[in-house]
Amino acid sequence: MRKFNIRKVLDGLTAVSAVASASSAAQQQQAGNRETEIQETLQSEHFQLCKTVRHGFPYQPSALAFDPVQKILAIGTQTGALRLFGRPGVECYCQHDSGAAVIQLQFLINEGALVSALADDTLHLWNLRQKRPAILHSLKFNRERITFCHLPFQSKWLYVGTERGNIHIVNVESFTLSGYVIMWNKAIELSSKSHPGPIVHISDNPMDEGKLLIGFESGTVVLWDLKSKKADYRYTHDEAIHSVAWHHEGKQFICSHSDGTLTIWNVKSPTKPFQTITPHGKQLKDGKKPEPCKPILKVEYKTTRAGEPFIILSGGLSYDTVGRRPCLTVMHGKSTAVLEMDYSIVDFLTLCETPYPNDFQEPYAVVVLLEKDLVLIDLAQNGYPIFENPYPLTIHESPVTCCEYFADCPVDLIPALYSVGARQKRQGYSKKEWPISGGNWGLITQSYPEIIITGHADGSIKFWDASAITLQVLYKLKTAKVFEKSRNKDDRPNTDIVDEDPYAIQIISWCPESRMLCIAGVSAHVIIYRFSKQEVTTEVIPMLEVRLLYEINDVESPDGEQVPPLPTPGTGSNPQSIVPQSHPSTSSSSSDGLRDNVPCLKVKNSPLKQSPGYQIELVIQLVWVSGEPPQQITSLAVNSAYGLVVFGNCNGIAMVDYLQKTVLLNLGTIELYGSNDPYRREPRSPRKTRQPSGAGLCDINEGTVVPEDRCKSPTSDVKDNSFSRSRSSSVTSIDKESREAISALHFCETFTRKADTSPSPCLWVGTTLGTVLVIVLNLPPGGEQRLLQPVIVSPSGTILRLKGAILRMAFLDTTGSLVPPAHEPWREHNVPEDKDEKEKSKKRRPVSVSPSSSQEISENQYAVICSEKQAKVISLPSQNCIYKQNITETSFVLRGDIVSLSNSICLACFCANGHIMTFSLPSLRPLLDVYYLPLTNMRIARTFCFTNNGQALYLVSPTEIQRLTYSQETCENLQEMLGELFTPVETPEAPNRGFFKGLFGGGAQSLDREELFGESASGKASRSLAQHIPGPGGIEGVKGAASGVVGELARARLALDERGQKLGELEEKTAAMLYSADSFSKHAHEMMLKYKDKKWYQF
Repeated sequence: MRKFNIRKVLDGLTAVSAVASASSAAQQQQAGNRETEIQETLQSEHFQLCKTVRHGFPYQPSALAFDPVQKILAIGTQTGALRLFGRPGVECYCQHDSGAAVIQLQFLINEGALVSALADDTLHLWNLRQKRPAILHSLKFNRERITFCHLPFQSKWLYVGTERGNIHIVNVESFTLSGYVIMWNKAIELSSKSHPGPIVHISDNPMDEGKLLIGFESGTVVLWDLKSKKADYRYTHDEAIHSVAWHHEGKQFICSHSDGTLTIWNVKSPTKPFQTITPHGKQLKDGKKPEPCKPILKVEYKTTRAGEPFIILSGGLSYDTVGRRPCLTVMHGKSTAVLEMDYSIVDFLTLCETPYPNDFQEPYAVVVLLEKDLVLIDLAQNGYPIFENPYPLTIHESPVTCCEYFADCPVDLIPALYSVGARQKRQGYSKKEWPISGGNWGLITQSYPEIIITGHADGSIKFWDASAITLQVLYKLKTAKVFEKSRNKDDRPNTDIVDEDPYAIQIISWCPESRMLCIAGVSAHVIIYRFSKQEVTTEVIPMLEVRLLYEINDVESPDGEQVPPLPTPGTGSNPQSIVPQSHPSTSSSSSDGLRDNVPCLKVKNSPLKQSPGYQIELVIQLVWVSGEPPQQITSLAVNSAYGLVVFGNCNGIAMVDYLQKTVLLNLGTIELYGSNDPYRREPRSPRKTRQPSGAGLCDINEGTVVPEDRCKSPTSDVKDNSFSRSRSSSVTSIDKESREAISALHFCETFTRKADTSPSPCLWVGTTLGTVLVIVLNLPPGGEQRLLQPVIVSPSGTILRLKGAILRMAFLDTTGSLVPPAHEPWREHNVPEDKDEKEKSKKRRPVSVSPSSSQEISENQYAVICSEKQAKVISLPSQNCIYKQNITETSFVLRGDIVSLSNSICLACFCANGHIMTFSLPSLRPLLDVYYLPLTNMRIARTFCFTNNGQALYLVSPTEIQRLTYSQETCENLQEMLGELFTPVETPEAPNRGFFKGLFGGGAQSLDREELFGESASGKASRSLAQHIPGPGGIEGVKGAASGVVGELARARLALDERGQKLGELEEKTAAMLYSADSFSKHAHEMMLKYKDKKWYQF
């Protein structure tokens, strides 16, 4: 076989590489043995990209609706999104293509359909009888702006009020306009000299469907007789109206006004209100009117059989309650309860036992939609407790700053996190079941555990169970409680490097097997946590301080006193053998008055009680150096088998032994290169002013007791997700390229040098300049020796280079399987070990799942390295690049992950140009390249992550997580996994009219709306008024229906039953309609004769 020079082959190919050119090259033959051909099983057909589910609170909500029979809640947003919620675990996200704000939602109760009205004056009919709801019809109004809609229960005629004060009527079955129009001038006639303003309310009298109550913004209310086409009564009030509600008997209604008053009107007494109430007004003496209050934005009037009616309202607080939180007021008899909310109220609805407006309403709960929360209040219990919300709506409780996604976790993890999280639950919730209980769960076809971890601006971390496309919070950790908090802004120390959110989480490193957790925060702090089921009190919080400084020598060569840079292997010296010394920080300023040796945050020096869950093992903080603030941490890794944590920033890298609480490595990035620096930068380390500690490898401050003068805190500009250059004079002259940040870290057991015959523990370091360096770790034996002998760290001299900043590294064994980093299995540390256990722990070796740990010389490994621009697969120990792929020329990779899928491994990348790509391993063959979404904000870049089994997620809005899959299998199973929103439910029986009401006509009066609004009676509507647009729902409906044979048969049987029932009803209706049509034509002829000779202005 002919040998290829791999580098020349690749050089020739790079010239023709396009955005994702496949530049796979032939494997190079090594001296002595050929690299084995790895069978790759992944093909393009294994990949397909689609969104799965969206979790979290609907961002910028604007509308609310509830189906009282199906028990489904709908929320519309200002960005045209629609979220539907049923029982916990049943939820759905849809989007209007226009992106216009949803101004109102109306369910076709128990019909499996929903009408949405948008700010762009369109109406849409959604079919909810399929797993992915779709639009069946749309209607676009051209000349009028929609302000209010009303769909009476069991009616197909939708009343649409407009800004001009007119009411149009839409047939929701065909989505066409009726010729019947209620014009504003006809409605108000001469009762007002000016335009009454937009329609703010429409509803029919609960006892007489032929009477329509119309509320105009200016304060005029009209009771319109639909049959006679004239107003029965007009009610005028000085104050603007915000909402109107009926008493169920249809004899009274209530209006809410802009001056904080409620007016109750008797239907037949239009001259003045029966009663005026100012719920929050101070009652003045001498019978004077109460002082005006803020507008009451909405009122609901709900009756009960057993007692007084409920009047529920939002707003209406007096103007002197400055700073008071938004309130919902519940008035019941003589009692008034004012319920304070955390955010402003967008809308609320009262949930009642009956869907019929002409029966006692029997309210049992109020659902309150807030700007950033959804609250359900139990009206049946004293004190009106709230229901515990089972939906995952608290993602944004504090803004999300980073997130990580882990699929296929150890099976005992979720129960363990749930058990410690269950103790954090609040008390005092309603004892009743969550009332939004509609829909059915989908089939669970994925059985592996999935966990999402979110890091937040307030320093909290939340663990979520994300298995089988659901989301449930498991456990919350507050990292900020280790630090002293300043009570107010003036009290804040002057050492902070950010103006706000000093505890914000930037990076999370988690080992699911050992349950070790490590976080890096925005104030250049790192905290290591262990998981424990026992409560402990930590008397003194263990902590370390690290001086990590970037310096370039001003002179051409280092002076004699200075320690030379790290030697390359073979020079004979071993500076790492000196155990690092430590010194506590004793001063907060250097001799020249600059801030020095102080961290940004102050660790508590009092005992800390730690609940079961994650407990602090060690706090590490970077300190100010001669007036220079510590730079934010850019990369982080923890390894439980080695007992090490490593982190880096644009100044350098530090490694800490968290078992012995010592710093092993503290180097500027340049010093990592030793004499191999390609940029020929001269390091200067350590500074003369610094205390020498060993051989320049570390310079730390370590102390368990925190000096009082250590911390003074923040006044420095926030870096917006980027690493800003340091501001000291020693750095201003540095070339841009020399500010090399540590961008990727990976612990592994592999070959560190070309001459190695067996793998050994090491750390691979990637930088923003595309360099990969390898550091060798010499670990003492396990057991007690691990705590007594030092870990020896030495450079290997291995340097590899790629284009663009290094993002991710991983290792494959000789069969192409992923070699995970070694880890220690979790055990309870807070319980004393018995003798047997101690013996075991001495003998226990860290679990290195590397099948190659006992490799012979003939066996090899493969390093997979992904940068912002390209990916390389490098054979080890030979260090030959055997495959290379230029991922993108014009853009850059934001996130790259090496993940498992279908029992194989691939590289998944998300580019800033919106492309999602996957590549097979080790050959880096392109398998998927789909344009998904452009990088519109830093939030997506900060939170996008891939995980195993074809799963990925990102934060789509400040309050919502969007999950997606790139697996063909998951896409195919998705339809079955999704919940069913619509379930066949019998509509409750209509209220019994009673013998006497039936005899004397006191019950509800029905109306044949078809007779009034149908084309035969009212004619055709003007074509230019609105345009009908058929929706894609028909095709989608077919797709939705075809989700499993069993479901298909069940649906067919159900449809037949429904059809049979409807055909029976249809025969009766047809006979009735023939009779009514006959009488209607006579009536129409009489009307025509009556109005034939009248002029237009006489109508």
